Amino acid sequence: MTINPVSELVKTLTSSSKLNELVTGGIHNLTANDVNAFPRVVFYELKDADAGYADNKAYCFEIRFQISVFTQAGTRRFETPIAEEIDKLMRSIGYGRYDSQPLYEEDTKVYHKAMRYVKGYFEEEK
Repeated sequence: MTINPVSELVKTLTSSSKLNELVTGGIHNLTANDVNAFPRVVFYELKDADAGYADNKAYCFEIRFQISVFTQAGTRRFETPIAEEIDKLMRSIGYGRYDSQPLYEEDTKVYHKAMRYVKGYFEEEK
């Protein structure tokens, strides 16, 4: 079976009716289409690299994603429920969260919660 980590992530995030209801600004890869819509989620792949070797051959690889929740003062109350739903969804497909940073972007007055996830795959799954 071939796994495409980005497709798996998109399918998982977009399949949640709760997340879709909370994230009125949409779920986007790399950048948001509408920069004025909040709250919104933006994700991107941080790493896709071999992670283990045996007999001079990679036998597993590691995928890392950052998923960011962007809110403004009027939508900040949604940040925690959105982050909790994302965390639940990511864990359901085998990802572990290894970092989470609450940020505030002074220039745009946007709250930005950055969450980073990692998952290992065995080569035959890729």
